[in-house]
Amino acid sequence: MTEFEGAEMYSDSEHDTDEELKEAFAAGLLKPGLNVVGEIPQKKVAKNNISVLKQKYEELKKTSSWVERLDMVNAPAPIAPELAYKEDQHGKQRQKQLKIDQDKTLIEDDLVHNDFKREMLFYRQAQSAVLEGIARLKSMNIPTKRPEDYFAQMAKTDDHMQKIRQKLLSKQQVQEKIEKVKKLRELKKYGKKVQVEVHQNRLKEKKQLMDNVKKFKKGKSDNLDFLDDKPGKVKPSDKRVNAKRKSKDEKFGFGGKKRGSKRNTKDTTNDVSDFRRPAGGGFNKKLGKANNKRPGKDRRKQSKNKNKK
Repeated sequence: MTEFEGAEMYSDSEHDTDEELKEAFAAGLLKPGLNVVGEIPQKKVAKNNISVLKQKYEELKKTSSWVERLDMVNAPAPIAPELAYKEDQHGKQRQKQLKIDQDKTLIEDDLVHNDFKREMLFYRQAQSAVLEGIARLKSMNIPTKRPEDYFAQMAKTDDHMQKIRQKLLSKQQVQEKIEKVKKLRELKKYGKKVQVEVHQNRLKEKKQLMDNVKKFKKGKSDNLDFLDDKPGKVKPSDKRVNAKRKSKDEKFGFGGKKRGSKRNTKDTTNDVSDFRRPAGGGFNKKLGKANNKRPGKDRRKQSKNKNKK
């Protein structure tokens, strides 16, 4: 038997004798301060002394007017539809939580839901008091709203309120900085993730290209279509064409050697497919001579002399 079990046996037993208590105290199983010597305190009996209560009430009762006291006794205001809905939703959520916690307490006996209903009752009673009190004050021609030019001395000085305002502003700025840093960190993580994915895709495409080249070299494949699938090359099926890139290609070409590209070669010299005969002149196959309508030199000379005469 352990010391704890021995102490529990000695403390829980209802038939402990003096000898047993002495033995337990000698063994060190009883702690000091747990045993109180003395008579059992008697329970106080509540007395409903109505006459004394009424006397105290008359002493505490004030004879001031109602405007000074503003005390009211009224029933709670009728519950609004939104409040009734809120109370019903709270009951359903609380019942669901009791099921999750495996608590067999009924919703009518649940302390949490009863506290909620009690607070709602206080709210409705205060609402009823306000509605009745404002109507009574208006009937007595007593204003219920503070005038716009009303001035009341504040409990705190302006310097103190300025310090509080600055402190709140600094807290707000710190919070905004934290949120900004958090967003930048998330964007940086996302950008790094995208960069890693692009790098992995490039490595994967490069590996696939090298595998296809090896297969072609070994004679396992005779298809070279994989060369058309180079990274960055626009496929025929891809309709997304960069307009800026297209205009530059039309203006400057697609790269490669540019110097000496306009020089004649053997093939370009022999190619007369684009040659066109000059209009108006030409060789007449039937007459065997050219159809030159311009007069000869002598005729041009004679006509010139005639014009001078």
